[in-house]
Amino acid sequence: MQRQLSNVEAHSKIQRKSVWRRTMMQMRRNWQLYALFAPVLLYFIVFHYVPMYGVQIAFKDFMANKGIMDSPWVGFKHFERFFDSFYFWRIIKNTMGIGLYELAVGFPIPIILALMINEARSGRFRRFVQTVTYAPHFLSTVVVVGMIMMFLSPVSGLVNLIITSFGGEPIAFMTEPSWFKSIYVWSGVWQGMGWSSIIYLAALAGIDPQLHEAAKVDGAGWLRRIWHINLPGIAPTMTILLILNIGSVLGVGFEKIFLMQNSLNMEASDVIATNVYRSGILGAQYSFSAAVGLFNSIVNFIMLITVNRIARKVSENSLW
Repeated sequence: MQRQLSNVEAHSKIQRKSVWRRTMMQMRRNWQLYALFAPVLLYFIVFHYVPMYGVQIAFKDFMANKGIMDSPWVGFKHFERFFDSFYFWRIIKNTMGIGLYELAVGFPIPIILALMINEARSGRFRRFVQTVTYAPHFLSTVVVVGMIMMFLSPVSGLVNLIITSFGGEPIAFMTEPSWFKSIYVWSGVWQGMGWSSIIYLAALAGIDPQLHEAAKVDGAGWLRRIWHINLPGIAPTMTILLILNIGSVLGVGFEKIFLMQNSLNMEASDVIATNVYRSGILGAQYSFSAAVGLFNSIVNFIMLITVNRIARKVSENSLW
């Protein structure tokens, strides 16, 4: 029995050496590709994996003078405090509401835009539309929020001037909580739809033109060709991007919301990111803010895994 076990161990060692040898030979043969890949790998290690060391402060009462290792361990104290806090459900509702609203509106519009640009006959008109829709992506968030405040000003804003010209009353859009989510989401769609449509245009360019020619011979109109050729052709791309977007529903950005936020619209604009900023940076509650951020990341990770598994079973297209 011992002899058989030793033979199995020896065989497994030989197999591991063989695999290691083949891997090293492949890396020597394709060293240029690995050299190109190395900076990306190094970036993720340095800026994404190494900082995970600090996640442990979510389970400690972090004190700067003691450091991470010597700070006292408190377990799930900060998580329980967050779950029991008065603003917990408001923060979750706002974050989830904005994330789902952004997904429902911001995901299909770039697809529609890409399909429309792809159907344009004039090359000059197509380039013009692409330039106009891509341009807002290169505006900084500060500039975009400044434009929003100028256009929606209750005194001199263009939107309120139009409303009053038709006999209506001016609306204080930026201080009304009911308007915050729509302003945030639709301004984001305007800024990013052109840039987001690039990947769909690339996928549409990979569809065999003979499929469209055959469909035209069979009498199919442009709408039927879009439905039966273009959409199935870009379905894998749509599935992958949908999984990634759902996996970041709770990852609502900080900068734009913080710039649009004020004391009057806080009821609708207070999200996880701004709560972490107030408690972690302004309140110096580093352990509590780390716990909130870790909770956010775990929920996003679970949603990503779940949606990826569902997509793999339903459509056979998934991230892994």
